[in-house]
Amino acid sequence: MSKRVYVSADYSTDSGDRDVVETLNKRRQDNLHKIDFVDMATVVSGSISNDSDCRPCDLKREFNKQINASSAVIFVVGDKTALRTAGSCCSRATKSWAECRCTPYKQNTNGLKTCKAFNTSNPGDDVGNINAYSYLRHEFEQAKKRKKPIIVIYNSLRKESNWLPSYMDEYKSDAQPFWVKNNRDEKVGDYTYIKLVLGYD
Repeated sequence: MSKRVYVSADYSTDSGDRDVVETLNKRRQDNLHKIDFVDMATVVSGSISNDSDCRPCDLKREFNKQINASSAVIFVVGDKTALRTAGSCCSRATKSWAECRCTPYKQNTNGLKTCKAFNTSNPGDDVGNINAYSYLRHEFEQAKKRKKPIIVIYNSLRKESNWLPSYMDEYKSDAQPFWVKNNRDEKVGDYTYIKLVLGYD
């Protein structure tokens, strides 16, 4: 049985958690069960972000769509996760359209543009894409709202509860380290916890 799992992580090139995501993507097949990991970096680099006028709210709408289509969501927590604020610049939820301007995604050289969001109505079953959440928190809140199984793993060989952002505090007891040492003292990914939550125990 195949399962589609959305992976949220800090993708900063110099201090992020790409190594965990890359390891997850290498392990798409395990004996009888296939896990299709949806790498958030792939979503961001896809067609929506290629639009020259892609805004943070557009990305958040796309994240909602990908999370809704997934069986579970993995959050990779590293030592910088709690400090990440990318995506949190939107003030449209509390200000009028005329007062709001923002920079298209990764288009800082083009300067600010008028807000695209004329309508900020209730999105129903989704977390609204017009908010001041970071991208990481938005994904977390969407997974919670849609009642997806949430798997929190540390980019570490041990539990690092002090790394958790405050909005993930309720997962402090469940979150597990992703890495273990094998019999050659090499750091390798441990899928035990992930498989258990996914029902592959």
